[in-house]
Amino acid sequence: MPFARSAAERVRAEQTAASKPQRLSRRLSALEELTVSYSTAAGVRICGTVCEVGGNEIRIKGLSAFAHIGDLITIGVGGREQLAEVIHLDPHVTSAIPHQKQANISLGARATLLGLPAIRPDKSWLGRVVDPLGQALDDRGELSLGRERLLLDREPPRALTRNRVTSKLKTGIKTIDAFMPICNGQRLGIFAGSGVGKSTLLAMLSAVPDVSVVVLALVGERGREVREFLEDVLSSRRERVVSVVATGDASPAVRRLAPKTAMTIAEFFRSQGHNVLLMIDSITRFAHAQREYALTSGEPPVARGYPPSVFAEIARLLERSGPGPAGEGDITVFSTVLVDGDDHNDPVSDAVRGILDGHIVLDRKIAAMGRWPAIDLLSSLSRLADKVWSPHEEVAVRSARALVAKYEDTRDLRLIGGYQPGTDPELDKAVAFAPRLYEYLKQRPAEIVSEDPIKGISSLLKP
Repeated sequence: MPFARSAAERVRAEQTAASKPQRLSRRLSALEELTVSYSTAAGVRICGTVCEVGGNEIRIKGLSAFAHIGDLITIGVGGREQLAEVIHLDPHVTSAIPHQKQANISLGARATLLGLPAIRPDKSWLGRVVDPLGQALDDRGELSLGRERLLLDREPPRALTRNRVTSKLKTGIKTIDAFMPICNGQRLGIFAGSGVGKSTLLAMLSAVPDVSVVVLALVGERGREVREFLEDVLSSRRERVVSVVATGDASPAVRRLAPKTAMTIAEFFRSQGHNVLLMIDSITRFAHAQREYALTSGEPPVARGYPPSVFAEIARLLERSGPGPAGEGDITVFSTVLVDGDDHNDPVSDAVRGILDGHIVLDRKIAAMGRWPAIDLLSSLSRLADKVWSPHEEVAVRSARALVAKYEDTRDLRLIGGYQPGTDPELDKAVAFAPRLYEYLKQRPAEIVSEDPIKGISSLLKP
């Protein structure tokens, strides 16, 4: 029977490991600190043997009776330990995807089961750069480990135990604070194509004064830009930021863990009463990694090549953010969404837009005009704006938005000379107001304002 063979192999593995406990590498010992171990006694481990190696996955005999989907395993390769993650189980073999693309795993290699990935965050992680398994990537020494071991895949707080969203979060960005105001615990997406200013806007948002902790997840980022973003864009604000980095050359199993690790770190600080700002750049690359991961495990695609688990994982991840239970803080999320080909109706954008509490749309045409940040006022909205606007502010903002809509709808008419002043009083007002509003909303990346932008817009509305 398959189970009997697995049990026999387990006994042999336990005897081997118990007789030579000193042969474990430092890497394996460090990983055990960050996983939920399956050890039943000192020096006893559950092991299997690699029986098949494919292009994207490996198959292991002897672990099926003990492993779970998502478990980490280590595989001995040339005296070193390579990480892999379990993606499929059947009665005879366990399938896993390596964390390194060129793992050089050979048949007969020993595979040791570690357990579900977990981290032990600590408040000393502020200012540090870590990988998706919670190990240091910077040159500031080993990380201090906290007391509690937290799984990367966790359940969100129960809906009826969460705090209500009530308090406004001032960003210092005039366009956002006026037209799409944000509350603590809100989740917003920044939708844009490549090169329109998503990362620059994230850097401006990292300076939000009303949060004590910022957690940044760089998912699938170009390796060249990671250091530039951390040292130049974040600059002096880096000491209150915990950065989780998985570059584009990492395997999909690693890239998909990066936002989960960042969310777990944010949950740790939220449980201590902090108001946390979580920035994910980008949720689209997380979806791409999850797609590759799911297709390797045999899941069929359903929407433009995306398997169903992609959309379930996005919803599960984002639902963990927001306000915490009574006595805890909030997690406010800004997640960038890379719009492929400037198509705002692709499956990922559609799914994310339905989950979030608002969206900020960056427009390439606005950026080409030199208006930064290049936020499209008519396409962007905050679903919680009514909670922070006073009646007077709501009237002013809606009047301004209506005039901008009138101005943009008649752009072609004005370009061909079909507009004559005095024929349409409302259009006359829009033509006088919109250019002054656009000029007022321009803001340099280093310029974070403390003024009330709605007062400035109200003054522009006066004849």
